[in-house]
Amino acid sequence: MEVTLNYGREGLTVRVPEERLAGVLRLRPVPPLPDPAAAVEDALRSPLGAPPLEEIARGRKDAVIVLCDVTRPVPNELLLRPLLETLHRAGLSREQITLLIATGLHRPNLGAELEEMIGADLAREYRVVNHAGRDDDSHADLGFTQSGTPVMIDRTYVEADLKILTGLVEPHLMAGYSGGRKVICPGLGSWRTVSVLHSPKFLEHPACTAGRLAGNPLHRELLEIARMAGVDFVVNVTLDSERRVTGVFAGELEESHRAGVAKVEEAAKVPIPEPADV
Repeated sequence: MEVTLNYGREGLTVRVPEERLAGVLRLRPVPPLPDPAAAVEDALRSPLGAPPLEEIARGRKDAVIVLCDVTRPVPNELLLRPLLETLHRAGLSREQITLLIATGLHRPNLGAELEEMIGADLAREYRVVNHAGRDDDSHADLGFTQSGTPVMIDRTYVEADLKILTGLVEPHLMAGYSGGRKVICPGLGSWRTVSVLHSPKFLEHPACTAGRLAGNPLHRELLEIARMAGVDFVVNVTLDSERRVTGVFAGELEESHRAGVAKVEEAAKVPIPEPADV
């Protein structure tokens, strides 16, 4: 049987002998939203567990909007335009807004790559900062979590008056699901923080696995770090296998993330009759 893997931009087709194939895991079909842009605007006006963003943003001296880097297929431009319009209506100018790329320990996103991610005009007209995870001086030291993880988070984010996260909710091999709290750390974390979160302490824990939040110590750690750094508003999306938006979930950090996770579980979880021998 021929199976096409999601690899690069075009995919990679491999041939697997039928007798060695337990099954092919794919997302269940979920109808994409007919008007994703309108859905984002609605979510900003009627968020989950929080006041409308425009109300939250009024009177703030500055704002930072955190974006996933190029390794995540987030429709950044779709989210950014209504977010920026909302902040402008609330009284914030372009000069008061920073777009912060959550690179984690990845390389920066610059030039044509950045323009592809967020739109050429937005890349040109707004201040864009790439998180630099190996630069100690660009991080604020927030202390330690209850379990002893050192918490050093991007200073641009920590010092902003209004903190907005964007991202994608999908299964994650350790944190259960991506999105929400994970954009802060590892997205904006120092190498000193990330090295603990990616250590055997969490990698080898049986509850640190895809599709699991309950009892997952990494999920708890990331939530604690997010609370220490502060979060005012979150906008997450869910996507189908063709990267079409199937849901928009905005508002309070945990409530909006739980709603996104519930949507993902409709498409991403499937029962199997027995474990597969890999």
